[in-house]
Amino acid sequence: MSIHLKEHPLAGSFDSLDLIDPLCRAVAEEKYTTPTPIQSQAIPHLLAGRDLLGCAQTGTGKTAAFALPILQYLAKNPKSAARYGARALVLTPTRELALQIADSFRVYGRNLKIKHAVVFGGASYNNQVRELSRGVDVLVATPGRLLDLHGQGHARLNNVELLVLDEADRMLDMGFLPDIRRIVATIPEKRQTMLFSATLPKEILKLSEQFLNDPAHVSVTPPSSTVEKIDQRVLFVERENKTALLHAMLEDESLYRVLVFTRTKHGANRTVQKLRKSGVEAEALHGNKSQAARVQALNKFRSGKARVLVATDVAARGLDIDGITHVINYELPNEPESYVHRIGRTARAGALGVALSFCDAGEHAYLRNIERVTKRAVTVLDSHPFHSAAIASSGKRPAKPAASARPRPRQRSRKPSPRRVESVQGAWNRGGGVPSGMANHQRRRAR
Repeated sequence: MSIHLKEHPLAGSFDSLDLIDPLCRAVAEEKYTTPTPIQSQAIPHLLAGRDLLGCAQTGTGKTAAFALPILQYLAKNPKSAARYGARALVLTPTRELALQIADSFRVYGRNLKIKHAVVFGGASYNNQVRELSRGVDVLVATPGRLLDLHGQGHARLNNVELLVLDEADRMLDMGFLPDIRRIVATIPEKRQTMLFSATLPKEILKLSEQFLNDPAHVSVTPPSSTVEKIDQRVLFVERENKTALLHAMLEDESLYRVLVFTRTKHGANRTVQKLRKSGVEAEALHGNKSQAARVQALNKFRSGKARVLVATDVAARGLDIDGITHVINYELPNEPESYVHRIGRTARAGALGVALSFCDAGEHAYLRNIERVTKRAVTVLDSHPFHSAAIASSGKRPAKPAASARPRPRQRSRKPSPRRVESVQGAWNRGGGVPSGMANHQRRRAR
């Protein structure tokens, strides 16, 4: 039941991107030799000083696509940042993504004298004010905390020369558009602006018309497409057997850095508890965790102290950790776009990856929606010990009989009483997805 990575050919080189030597050395030290499509297409436009509207699916290297040109601009145009000011501003929707973007600037700019800071809610206000008081070259921020700091005079944006709106579609989904408008209104009109998004709905296109000046357009993949290097499999399993299946999967040593997704926070906590009882080092990441607990969980996962990170969709975007070999959808998401973002946590920066999705009887509709949106049928993996042929076949809709062959009802159908609906629903919940009466009927048929 071993799930290994398939070879995938790579092409191209960073040598043709005209980056300065300190950046080339930093990229080489990270063992990045091949630019991703969004990098190879966006970086030349940005180095030339053009505004840019970039669309690329998650996991394709968007951060480096804007971080490297920004660092090159700052290195070639050195000046001291004003007190409480910033020369480059990156707006992003979540704390996790803000931290990782800031870390990318630190890594890529290690051979340059570039000062950066990151501000977001849920962290020490005083520490962030102290960092900004010295002035920074690059400021990475979430909109809410930045507006708070700006309103109190601790963040001055009148000298911003470069602006990045990252994960713009998600910022709109999270209701940040009014905050973004207020922030952009305080920034000089003479600036270079970059807008990156995984999808390009009409709202994003309208936003680009307002904020960008004659932008270059780079779109490397269609909306909601999945990374081709990811080996995607679906495993049909009874809901009550999912935990046992997860344990069986983790017996394979090739799954050495695994990200598991659940739909709920409580489900993430329960899964972590069960994994720890079986001797698997695991951490949970979800919205109920404090910022300190989130950082600690990510650090353990990144360093290898925790083999498994169990997360809700709070980690579906923005989680950028090298070497995630497998993403496991313990529970399928009810939105196809979430599936695309989840599996995009693996196969990042030219690497390979595997995405495994556990599908129980109640999740067939989610699977069909995912396949319809991604325009790709997910390969069935039936070699595991908990494969359910009944669930696999139940997803195929039987052909409807001809109208003349359908039996005529003897009487008009009646709406079931609320009490009857409640009792059946309770049996469904208690029976792991199948009402007890239906389960007994299936057992009799099986005999």
